[in-house]
Amino acid sequence: MDVTLSATPPEHERGGAAAGRTTPAEARTDVDTERLGRLLGEPGLAWFVDRVRQRMARERPLTGSVTLSDPDEAQRRAAERLLGRAPRSSGSLSIRLATVDEILRRSGVSPDGLAAAVVVLAGPVVLHGETRNREERAWEEAYAPLGILDGELARWAERIRGDGLVRRLARTPEAAGPLVEAAVRALRVLPASPPISRATFAARNLSGAHALDEGTPLATLVLSGIRCLTGFPDGFGAQWRREAWASAGLLKDDLSSTVLTLNLRGTPALDWMAEAGEPAVLTLRSLTGRAPVASVPTACNVHVCENPAVLSGAASTLGPTCPPMVCLQGQPSAAALTLLRDLSMRGAHLLYHGDFDWGGVRIAAALARSVPWRPWRYTAADYRAAVTAVAEAPELTGPPAATPWDPALALALTECGVRVEEETVLDDLLTDLAPRSR
Repeated sequence: MDVTLSATPPEHERGGAAAGRTTPAEARTDVDTERLGRLLGEPGLAWFVDRVRQRMARERPLTGSVTLSDPDEAQRRAAERLLGRAPRSSGSLSIRLATVDEILRRSGVSPDGLAAAVVVLAGPVVLHGETRNREERAWEEAYAPLGILDGELARWAERIRGDGLVRRLARTPEAAGPLVEAAVRALRVLPASPPISRATFAARNLSGAHALDEGTPLATLVLSGIRCLTGFPDGFGAQWRREAWASAGLLKDDLSSTVLTLNLRGTPALDWMAEAGEPAVLTLRSLTGRAPVASVPTACNVHVCENPAVLSGAASTLGPTCPPMVCLQGQPSAAALTLLRDLSMRGAHLLYHGDFDWGGVRIAAALARSVPWRPWRYTAADYRAAVTAVAEAPELTGPPAATPWDPALALALTECGVRVEEETVLDDLLTDLAPRSR
């Protein structure tokens, strides 16, 4: 709301130190605007009027002087006419505010002095404090849709309010409101199951198929929320972004997302590969067709690993006698999640092993948010045994992470401070997979 400021009261009512202090009020109508225009309204004094307005907007008293460091001749002549004397012919130009205030009062041009004159000349003054308060209220309204989020997304909402991401993307609260509302609308229905293309998802849930195109503010904001929702790790590059989107079931296409398997059955091709004991790669397209592609016997154990070396070792050592396996190859892809959800829903028991490091336990936690699994040599006791067995292990790096399936594992990782990769314990894993151990 714009407010106008009145001039200061006469000298005898003010008392020294308070001279020139302004208070909100309506502009006086008894200002001689014609004479004021000649006295203070000429272009050579525009800088002076602007400086006074700035002080008024900051609610600073109109005392002391204002100085122009490099005035031109027109500005010097204007100051001379205002003050009734010649200023210095060189150097900076200073004008005392109390002097101008007194001139305006005594001449009758502006009985309420300098502040009232400036309001008449340049219009109402908006106080900076009021502007800031109004803007902050507008930002709070823009952030309001975040209030309905819960769980991991509630923590994400708190973080983006503090780190300024929305302000950098939207610039103004007017632009931020629709941006935040659209992001919340998208995140509340993620992850998508079954996975779909990003364009199809955007067409169904947002303003159109291109709403989540790369580089748009909405895509940036939604991807930030997805990473918090799915626990997807930090990274960069086009491939990393595709995988981050896919972690929430949003795909560039249904062919680029794949999963590595061993000894699953269900189609002639899979049956042939299982008979040969050879790994097979399944695409998301093949997993989201009308009929299930891969199957296992009811209540069968399916061993899930993080690294391809484990599945390759099992194929080489055990071949067709190995129980069904699925390899995540790092963060679980949309194809991997689709396959594991389907196997779990049809009665399979998922047993998981990954690297003993902070990245590995984050992958395990992300998987647990999508499908139930039990640890396969992936507890604190297993980690401590592995650390004891290896002669030398690399140092554990990166920020710690929780291990909900066995809280003691996170404590053990912190205490021992070394990482143990799956390949290091491959012999133990193959022993579990051998027919005699089942």
